[in-house]
Amino acid sequence: MNKKAEAYREVDVLVIGTGLAGCSAALAASKKGLSVVMLTNEKDFLESASNYAQGGIIYKSIEDTLDVFLEDFQRTGVNIVNEKSIKQIYKQGNKYFDEILIDEVKVPFDKTTDGNLSITKEASHSTGRIAHVKDQTGKAIQKYFYQYIKKQANIEIITEATGVDLITLAHHSMDYSHVYEPSTCSGAYVYFHDLESIHPIFAKVTILATGGLGQLFLHTSNPKIARGDGYAMAYRAGSRIMNMEYTQFHPTTLFSHTGKRFLITEAMRGEGAVLRNSNGEAFMKKYHNLEDLAPRDIVARSIMKEMSNNHTHYVHLDITHKNSDWIKDRFPAIYEKCLENKIDITIEPIPVVPAAHYECGGIAVDQKANTTIKRLKAIGEVSCTGLHGANRLASSSLLECLVYGTLAGDDCKDIIKNEKIIIPSVAKWNPETEIPDTDLLRQDMLTIKHTMWNYVGIIRTEKKLERALDILARLRQNIEQFYRHTRLNENLIGLRNAATTSFMVLHAARLNTKSRGCHFRLD
Repeated sequence: MNKKAEAYREVDVLVIGTGLAGCSAALAASKKGLSVVMLTNEKDFLESASNYAQGGIIYKSIEDTLDVFLEDFQRTGVNIVNEKSIKQIYKQGNKYFDEILIDEVKVPFDKTTDGNLSITKEASHSTGRIAHVKDQTGKAIQKYFYQYIKKQANIEIITEATGVDLITLAHHSMDYSHVYEPSTCSGAYVYFHDLESIHPIFAKVTILATGGLGQLFLHTSNPKIARGDGYAMAYRAGSRIMNMEYTQFHPTTLFSHTGKRFLITEAMRGEGAVLRNSNGEAFMKKYHNLEDLAPRDIVARSIMKEMSNNHTHYVHLDITHKNSDWIKDRFPAIYEKCLENKIDITIEPIPVVPAAHYECGGIAVDQKANTTIKRLKAIGEVSCTGLHGANRLASSSLLECLVYGTLAGDDCKDIIKNEKIIIPSVAKWNPETEIPDTDLLRQDMLTIKHTMWNYVGIIRTEKKLERALDILARLRQNIEQFYRHTRLNENLIGLRNAATTSFMVLHAARLNTKSRGCHFRLD
């Protein structure tokens, strides 16, 4: 993992992010003979949202038809999904699952006694179509994918390196005539943690695979890196962003007084777990005919309603009616995590609350993951393919990462062959010398988190959104000034991106006065 000052380099493909989407794109591009550099701002390559995906990944059921598949996505996405994306997932999903995850990467998915894939059902799916590895599907996929791509000679992995800004011809080229070229990306300025300095990495194709934005909210199931970096970088470069108001809150994360949230997979309800209020009542039958398997947005709001009605901080998820050994075998990670919190899920229910989980909108892309900026692609949660519409269907995100990541990587060869490639001369990054105030960094991030959770959260109103506007507009302006006059570090880069991305979510929520899916306007 070379992180020396020869970071001044030119590569065929730069992938920013190392989750399943980034891994899929890097592998596909490397198969075409292209040189690939992958960046993660973490020390551990495996740290990503994909690593925490518990439930599973869609594997087309034998009962599936395109019409059934479309209906499930349309119903859950409240009829604003992109049918082209669903058809592409339906067409390519099983193919890439079998060829890449099974045959190449050799992910050990759970199987039945007869040797077939073990398939379960999750909320809002009309049939069982979810393949899994216990309750740690994403972790298993990431582990085996990492082991596989490490063997690829033309993929270089750089850890502890954070994308700061995309390099575009119009914004950064020292040749003024380049402003007349179409909007084009030529790589990124990157902050190398060990060097404590910023250097450009030039690329013929740049792929954003930076994940989501859950850390903008006080309560989230997301890892600490999910602070909106990719959305903010693309926004500043001039890319089209869409559907940002559709922020999905997962209904069930483990409640603890520490404030840290641990995801309790939807697969548990798929296997028969029941939500109960403080009185022990199975309450979801009051809110939806699918009861505990209703779409996530409905379950999350129903839980909030029950918490409000009963003046409690959580509700309960009860799977104690299942066999104890079966629970431990099917959900080992959840069992162990709850035991750490002195909860034995085989004999007592789990206290759960909703938390920010997934951004259904993002950087607008086409069916090959191209953004509105040439030579810039976006994949995974940071992108908006339209697959999720106003509300994501359970276990669809890993499949989207696999399919669109592979398609994006495959397409890089044609882009390099057929498009005009300009690698510009750019100015050396001019560092500031003022040391950042850690108290300011911490407090500003807390202000964003509290404001987004309380005013731009699960239930929104005009008054709440206007209050958020007053707070975030002033804060964003202050943070930009802070950023421009302070020596950069990882936290300051993240704070700037969080301020920009939270404002995008707020702006979209204010403009859309109609409740749909994840975006619920009480007024």
